Amino acid sequence: MLTYDVDIWSIRKRSGRPKPWELRWRVGERAHSRSFKLKPQAEGRQSELMAALRDHQQFDEETGLPAGELMARTSPTWYEHATEYVLMKWPRAAAKHRASIAESLAVVTPVLVTSRRGEPRAAVTRAALYQWAFRAVRSSEGAWVSRYVVEEPPPEIHAALDWIAARSVKVRELEDPALLRPALEALSLRLDGGKAAENTARRKRMVLSNMLRYTVEEKGLLGANPLPRVDWTPPDNDDEIDFRYVPGPDVARKLLGSVRDSGPRGAHLHAFFGCLYYGAMRPGEIVALKASDCTLPPASPESVKEWGELLLGESRPEVGGGWTDDGTSYEKRGLKRRKRGATRTVPIPPVLVHLLREHIARYGTADDGRLFRAARGGRVASTEYCEVWERAREAVLSPREVESALAAVPYSLRHAGVSLWIKSGVDPAEVAARAGHSIAVLYRFYAKILKGGQQHSNNLIARALDEGDRH
Repeated sequence: MLTYDVDIWSIRKRSGRPKPWELRWRVGERAHSRSFKLKPQAEGRQSELMAALRDHQQFDEETGLPAGELMARTSPTWYEHATEYVLMKWPRAAAKHRASIAESLAVVTPVLVTSRRGEPRAAVTRAALYQWAFRAVRSSEGAWVSRYVVEEPPPEIHAALDWIAARSVKVRELEDPALLRPALEALSLRLDGGKAAENTARRKRMVLSNMLRYTVEEKGLLGANPLPRVDWTPPDNDDEIDFRYVPGPDVARKLLGSVRDSGPRGAHLHAFFGCLYYGAMRPGEIVALKASDCTLPPASPESVKEWGELLLGESRPEVGGGWTDDGTSYEKRGLKRRKRGATRTVPIPPVLVHLLREHIARYGTADDGRLFRAARGGRVASTEYCEVWERAREAVLSPREVESALAAVPYSLRHAGVSLWIKSGVDPAEVAARAGHSIAVLYRFYAKILKGGQQHSNNLIARALDEGDRH
């Protein structure tokens, strides 16, 4: 029990004892004492206790210690606290968020150590934390526990976890905000030492900030969040898409044609890639697309130029079986950065209407109505459609272009689709709505193209002003 009811008595000497100088004090109803060999030692401890009183600290009745000393003595290590935080967050967190928490803490934790002596290889330490310490599994009793508690890790992983556990700093030491500077630096770098994308670094810093807020507000292990007190500015970075490597309409159509002609699997995924380009959909949204989500005009000469519409409300992003409750490699969730149950309407041009209608007629749907599926009926894996995409690149692009970042990943088609809309003069708010972006994100990633559109708008306004002057 903590109390302000404290008396510190004078030092007395007890002759004939190995430690003759005794300091006595009372906290609440309990008396405490400590003996020293030398009087200056006793006086020093007395001064420490008096300083705690002057700082208006409460004292613990059981131990006799000031609250600050008690907290420092009982403070868990950062590693222990981070493991507890992961287990607290796990039951209610989405699979992607679980992986993000583990990834961020696996970067920070090796930095917050008292010594680097005997440090394991960085890759081993990262694997130990990301895959074993900060990943939860069910115990035989049904409780969520760290994976290493249930499964026996390989020897090098076990050794890395022991090393971290022995050298992790006490949480209380983070009252000194300077200790967080190396952690922030680490969060701003990729594994290869290069600068991380601004969006990635921001996401990881948010995990650290949330954990420190939990440390202060719920656990009371720190007096205040030290992060705002760190004099640190993230390194300049540019999230804007490098449009030198975004395929233009001609190249995009050639790539789609090559996908179609690459074999049975490519033919099945032709409309999948069409959704990426003509609908600017995310892969997780496409793999969840069902026939009931598609409003397609009838196949008739009169409707050949009519637009269709997709109603998106579900996404199945790939995340890895270790982060989902049921062990699947993906999670079923709502649209990105949308409330659960929210939907997004995407008008689709006649060319995509034709692709989808042809796909449904040729391949039908899965039992649950999904349009695109793996050979055994499950979710189309990224490894599968990336292999098809790479073959298409090699067939369409020159050897030099293949070695470059031009259309390097299927997601390039989404960038190409959004870029085409902007260049066509579509209002940015409408582009953002169709692509599932916020206006802020659209301007951050597509700033150069949007600025080009501003010049076109300026010309239109100037023309209208000139006509007004003539009248």
